[in-house]
Amino acid sequence: MGQNDEEWTELARQCQENGADALELNFSCPNMMEEGLGSDMGQVSALVERFTAAARRGTSIPILAKLTPNVASMSPAAEAALSGGADGFSAINTIKSLMAVNPDTYVSSPDVNGKSAVGGYSGNAVKPIALRFVAELGQNPKLRNMHLSGMGGVETWQDALEFMLLGAGSIQVTTAVMQYGYRIIEDLKSGLAYYLQTKGFKQVGDVVGLGLDSVSATTDVLERESIVYPKFDRKTCIGCGRCEISCMDGGHQAIRMDERRRPILDAKKCVGCHLCVLVCPTESIGSSGKRISKND
Repeated sequence: MGQNDEEWTELARQCQENGADALELNFSCPNMMEEGLGSDMGQVSALVERFTAAARRGTSIPILAKLTPNVASMSPAAEAALSGGADGFSAINTIKSLMAVNPDTYVSSPDVNGKSAVGGYSGNAVKPIALRFVAELGQNPKLRNMHLSGMGGVETWQDALEFMLLGAGSIQVTTAVMQYGYRIIEDLKSGLAYYLQTKGFKQVGDVVGLGLDSVSATTDVLERESIVYPKFDRKTCIGCGRCEISCMDGGHQAIRMDERRRPILDAKKCVGCHLCVLVCPTESIGSSGKRISKND
């Protein structure tokens, strides 16, 4: 990253001369000390295009624009990077956040002499947000055939696969390596290879984008005339009552406990939200798997 056009061009040139295979342009880091860098730049499409073009003037190797998630939509910045000469995109970088306010000092972490600052949050908690943006870029027809490098919360081969299914052709891992070490990459590779073999795929590229057709930006495409009821396993149920409490207080009052502390479902009230499935500590509640018309 540079602070003006000349620096972006010169840095790109030097990276290529020193053996870089590709460049990733930082339009996304929220931790920059100077204004007009990182995510401040990535939130302005005109600046993304301008500095992508500046980097392109200094190099002939592939350029990926690393885009900020601190926007409502990522497509404008991606399209601007394409216009500036980018060969692909990286998504997502960290999310502007505050964390862990000390109840005694009232200072957010990290506490540096009584002061804190908004910084970039990463790790597995950001994965749902990352998948949303990756899907957005993967579905954009203007970006078709552009390389997309996915990241944001990848810890396991299943995480990596989810990014690939939504259009990512390569995966980046950083926070998980910091936490668990580089050995997790071997686990990721072996797990993904086993999955591909069991599914009959010949290469990893065969799975890229397979999940895109199922994703919609709005809920108006969802069918609402049928329901999948929860299914109770009374052999493993311990009668704790969490399903009843959660349904009564946060659901639709469709579950009650009988005299033997067994859950009873009122099908007329159940809407199939499956909150009970999520709160059951013994996994004694699952999905019946059968979608039934609400009119039956």
